[in-house]
Amino acid sequence: MAKNTDDLIKRLTKAMEEELTGKRFLHTLGVEYTAAALAMKYDVPLLNAQVAGLLHDSAKCLSDEKQLKICEKNHLHVSDVEKRNPYLLHGKVGAFLAKTEYGIEDDDILNAITWHTTGRPDMSVLEKIIFVADYIEPGRKEAPGLEEIRKLAFEDLDRAMIRILDDTLRYLGSGEREIDPMTRKTYEFYVNQL
Repeated sequence: MAKNTDDLIKRLTKAMEEELTGKRFLHTLGVEYTAAALAMKYDVPLLNAQVAGLLHDSAKCLSDEKQLKICEKNHLHVSDVEKRNPYLLHGKVGAFLAKTEYGIEDDDILNAITWHTTGRPDMSVLEKIIFVADYIEPGRKEAPGLEEIRKLAFEDLDRAMIRILDDTLRYLGSGEREIDPMTRKTYEFYVNQL
């Protein structure tokens, strides 16, 4: 990464402002802010949390077709669930863009971007921080029990993850959206860790 961390953050912030819609950019700034606060609490390098927070949705505004093309062209695995629901690819494609377009080489940052939507078993602390920050950032208003989860995130990151995963599974199960099996697998992993 860049030697001057302020320059890196400024460069990535400007790039995201240009790439994302206004609403998505505000969400991204909220995730960066929340990830930085959680990084201070859980002793994770602040810069890593900021970079992952800024880039977590870098592919979110790309069309489904564009994300599928990027995966195909660059031999990124696409599961059957992702083929049917290409919006799930934005983490994977975002990590690819973080590496190829923005020069991010740190595997922990790239994994945090990749898994910020579904989670995965045995996540690093940074991965958990980005997953949780995406859900609790200040711009979020509609999630059930949000204030309680925000407080819990600063007390017990794993329990906050379980609450978020449980709410996500309930929400997806009550609608017509397909549940990515990784979300259920992640939930079961963390519940069994208690």
